[in-house]
This record gives sequence, C-alpha cells and structure tokens, in this order.
Amino acid sequence: MALFTPFTLRSVTFPNRVGVSPMCQYSAEGGFANDWHLVHLGARAAGGAGLVVAEATAVSPEGRITPHDLGIWSDEHVATLARVAAFLRAQGSVAGIQLAHAGRKASTKRPWDGGGGASAGEGGWTPVFGPSPVPFDDGWQVPAPLDEGEMDRIAEAFAGGASRAAAAGFLVAEIHAAHGYLLHSFLSPLSNGRTDSFGGSLRNRMRFPLRVVAAVRAAWPDALPLFLRLSATDWVEGGFVPEEAVAFAREAKSLGVDLVDCSSGGGHPGAKVPVAPGYQVPFARRIREEADVPTAAVGLITDPAQAEEIVRSGSADVVLLGREMLRNPHWALRASAELGTPNPGPRPYERARPFSAVG
Repeated sequence: MALFTPFTLRSVTFPNRVGVSPMCQYSAEGGFANDWHLVHLGARAAGGAGLVVAEATAVSPEGRITPHDLGIWSDEHVATLARVAAFLRAQGSVAGIQLAHAGRKASTKRPWDGGGGASAGEGGWTPVFGPSPVPFDDGWQVPAPLDEGEMDRIAEAFAGGASRAAAAGFLVAEIHAAHGYLLHSFLSPLSNGRTDSFGGSLRNRMRFPLRVVAAVRAAWPDALPLFLRLSATDWVEGGFVPEEAVAFAREAKSLGVDLVDCSSGGGHPGAKVPVAPGYQVPFARRIREEADVPTAAVGLITDPAQAEEIVRSGSADVVLLGREMLRNPHWALRASAELGTPNPGPRPYERARPFSAVG
C-alpha cells in the first residue's frame, strides 16, 4: 500500500504519507503555544499521522491573522513550541510548523467572534501590509504598500522564525504562500498592482516571495526539508493561474524547497471554487510533473481508498488532511487497518484495539 510506505526528504524519513494540514486554532495569547496546542496536535500524532504541521505561526506580531494566533517572532516562544514538537516526535510523527505573515488579511477577529477586521478595542492593529493599497474586501483595512526595506525586514523575520523553529525541534518548516496572505498577495495580479520591480510580470511578482524562500532556506538547517504552501490558482479571471504556479514552484525548488503543498484560492472574496472531493489534487499532480518537485495534495480528502489512489497513481507524494483530522484524529490508524496494513497504534491503546477495520 503506497499510503503507508516511508518517504524521505533530505535527512528526514516520514513513516507514512499521511499528514495533518496546518489549521489555525486561534487559541494562543501573545503568540505562545499552550495545552490546547499540545493536546490538539498531539492527538493527531498519537493517531498515526506521519507528519503533523502546526498552524500558521506568525513571524512578526503584525503578521498574525488574529490576536490569538501562534507566534515565533521572539526567542521566548521557543520553549512552549518545543514542548509540542517533542511530544509529536515521541509518538513517531515528524513535527512540522508553518511560518506565516498574514499581510492584508491580518488584524481580524476569530471566526467565532464574527470574523472581519478587528478594531483596536478588539485587539487589532494598524497598519496591515501588502503589495498595493488594495483591501481584501469591503470593510477591511487598506494595506500599507511595502517598500523594499520593509520587505527585507520581513524576509529577515521569516529567517528568524525558521531558526527558532529549528531550535524548538521541528523537523519540517513550511513557508505559507497561499490563501491571500502576504506572499500570495504579491504573486497574484488581483492584489499586486505595483509598477516597480515587484509588480507586473510574473518574474517581478515572484521577486519578494522568492527572497523570503532564500532567506528561510539559508536559516533552516541544510539537513532538514523545507516545504512551500502555494495557492495554485485564484479561481478568478485575471488572477494567479496554474501555469504561473508551476513556474514559481520551479524557481522555489532551485532555491532549496523540497516539497510544494498544493492548495488554491483564498485571495479574493468573490472566487467561485468548484469544491468537490479531491478538487485540488490535479494541481499537485501538475506541479509534481512539470516543476519536477515532490508535492502534497489537499482538499476534501476523506476516504482511505481515495488517499491511497492519490499516492499510488503519482498525483502526489503525501496527502494532508484538515477537517477530516478534526473529526477523526485517529484517521491514519483506521485507514491503515482498512487498507490492510494494520498498525496497533499507541501501546496504551492495544487492549481496546479501536483501530481494526471491523470495530
């Protein structure tokens, strides 16, 4: 069974091809990981996932999506993150973390608090940053366009976050360049209206995101793999398209990216996304084949046979599950039993045998 074969990138071997996507929990204070993050992520590691990736973790305070995001902008954040990473590794999972800057989608309220822009009284901040003064949606802050010195500062913040992630014991770092956040907003012509060397052509729109990739790769240990999460299309006419995603992935690979995590959308509120099981898998296959780089597939992957076929057919090297892992943290153990590759799971669970295909 392909889904439960090992996979090696640089010095890291993943015990299987099942991973947990980074999913924001909006449960930190001051950027610090706490018991919620330990239990939430730890449960998925105990559930057999070969890779568990911590949520979008801000490389600067103004790079948070909400005031309650994880942060990695300070050395003080390392200890609480290290506790989480150590537990993930102890369960046999590879511990990963996503490094992020929300850009023009920063300073918002948590979904259960209504979403949208957060005022100063709600913990929000001004300004938010982007390539151009184009807000994400009506009622959102107009972003302050970054100058080149500010871009250098943010690239350095990503590099600092990578160094702290390594110090915390994470074995995979993922750069977030998807879903309308800062790096994606530079890639997309819908949000990047610049007329200087950072706007216009794809070569120019890639310039700042690739600067960040280079800075992170230089700071991240050479023996450890670097991932890139990418929105392969905006799903909007005139936006970022798969051909451009392939070109960007190829350039990122040349700078030391080892795997592209292929998502889509998130950059425009009017996008019409054809959501269906596995709807983003073709992007993973195309980038894998045309950019010659390993990929991860995401997007309504719920069934073990579906996940097995994605890997077996060569559409992707890894499948990352999000909402399905929220519903069933032991998905990987149940999937292994269903596919005929039994895994007894954690030793304390052996007598219950909850992971067999029959009950």
